[in-house]
Amino acid sequence: QVQLVEAGGGLVQPGGSLRLSCAASGIIFSNIAMGWYRQAPGKERELVAELSTSGSTNYADSIKGRFTISRDNAKNTLYLQMNSLRPEDTAVYYCNGRWVTYSWGRGTQVTVSS
Repeated sequence: QVQLVEAGGGLVQPGGSLRLSCAASGIIFSNIAMGWYRQAPGKERELVAELSTSGSTNYADSIKGRFTISRDNAKNTLYLQMNSLRPEDTAVYYCNGRWVTYSWGRGTQVTVSS
């Protein structure tokens, strides 16, 4: 059974930083391209960052230069380092496969507000 558990969200002021993590189980994590997604209130879920098995990354224009996706295959964990946060980054953040969609976790809430 695949399980994705996101953590690390919280309330942060504009310009602040957070580091999200996603612990994966039930999959051969190192063989899977992964992504971070987010869903803001009233909007559809969107892909914001992706990381291939070879280490290639791709980012949505809205977060490029501010967020960094990484993975630790030994720990079956995906990360998202978020810097220079903006109010428009407020959303629930999820991880999942990039090309294969597993059951969605609960996500982690990120709120950027002064």
